[in-house]
Amino acid sequence: MSPKAQPLKLVVVSAGLGKPSSTRLLGDRLAEATRRQAADRGVEADVRVVELRDVAVDIAHNLVTGFPPPGLRAAIETVTGADALIAVTPIFTASYSGLFKSFFDVLDHTALTGKPVLIAATGGTARHSLALEHALRPMFAYLRATVVPTSVYAATDDWGAAAGAGDDLSARIARAGGELADLAAGLPRREAGGAGEGDPIDEVVPFAEQLAALRRG
Repeated sequence: MSPKAQPLKLVVVSAGLGKPSSTRLLGDRLAEATRRQAADRGVEADVRVVELRDVAVDIAHNLVTGFPPPGLRAAIETVTGADALIAVTPIFTASYSGLFKSFFDVLDHTALTGKPVLIAATGGTARHSLALEHALRPMFAYLRATVVPTSVYAATDDWGAAAGAGDDLSARIARAGGELADLAAGLPRREAGGAGEGDPIDEVVPFAEQLAALRRG
């Protein structure tokens, strides 16, 4: 008898500041859509949520000292050990929040290599929806994550819109969840922090060492 496959590790990263938060609510709905559609594909998924508001002070300390406090270290391990991520941020001044960006700044630059990511955001009006394409998608492309085609933006009016009318929020959530489930279900499970390990492309020699080698030569 073959061993039972390990559940898919699905992690939601929410940068919502309020409690309750529309950003967290969107993350929860996306996670449920992904979990349900992964189950339809015969893959069980365990969902965990990292609330960045809970480690905001730790992130600031890490940026100053270079060392993550225990709470932030646990959050980083959860994210880097995920098989798939759902990253959700409120939009401020036409871009992701500073808290959201600061968290991903403290991750190792190879930690998300090849990892399936669904990007989503919340905001007051629909005019901020392009922030997903001009801010979030380029950031995760730089981190070499694999971002699903459908991004999900929820404006204030979207929460009260009737389902079934055109490209409504529920339809976008279902479509994005299906894309993430398809992508994540087809990948082997990774160990925490293992994405890109052993890949020669990721073995970057610090500039100081390169300079010292040139001087010796």
